[in-house]
Amino acid sequence: MLTWLQRDNLDFPALEKATREPNGLLAAGGDLSADRLVQAYRHGCFPWYQQGQPILWWSPDPRTVLFPEELHVSRSLNKVLRQQRYQVTFDQDFAGVIQACAEPRDYADGTWITGSMQAAYIELHARGFAHSVEVWDGQRLVGGLYGLAMGQLFFGESMFSRADNASKVGFVTLVDHLRQWGFVLIDCQMPTQHLQSLGARSIPRQSFAEYLHGHLDAENSADWLPRRF
Repeated sequence: MLTWLQRDNLDFPALEKATREPNGLLAAGGDLSADRLVQAYRHGCFPWYQQGQPILWWSPDPRTVLFPEELHVSRSLNKVLRQQRYQVTFDQDFAGVIQACAEPRDYADGTWITGSMQAAYIELHARGFAHSVEVWDGQRLVGGLYGLAMGQLFFGESMFSRADNASKVGFVTLVDHLRQWGFVLIDCQMPTQHLQSLGARSIPRQSFAEYLHGHLDAENSADWLPRRF
């Protein structure tokens, strides 16, 4: 039976209570407060819902992740990186990135990144949990992604691209820095061909929970200070 969350209680049900069909639906309701969102990621779930639906919380099994050392960069993408056509920054335009991620896609109806969702993650960014990656062609923002960093784990949320390979360039740059900073896993949530081409794979939810337990409070050497790569 689906658990309905109360606004005055930040606790989530055990991950094992998530439904098999649809895969990973754990709870509904609650709110998008910064404290609840932090608790959700620490617990192993994330919000995803369409406009007009209640807030839905998910923890799919298996979980799609990418281990930084398993990043796959194709020959064609390597060529783009060597050309240095794009410049990459961190945390320079979080609001611009999440707004771009919320824009309509040709292959999807509507967006799950509602105005309230954007406001919630902008608050997480202000608190130092959420970070953005911007990809620039000159002064034009052509790609990027955002997510949360906790301990030695990065929880990816969404990415966008307005130019060929722009989001891939941003992702590869991020993964390279996360590896240098001591991060051990990037949560990709659900499988996509785009992420699988970069080396993402699925692991059992229980294994993902063990990574949470072992690395959420571990130290890293992350440096999100502004500069271009």
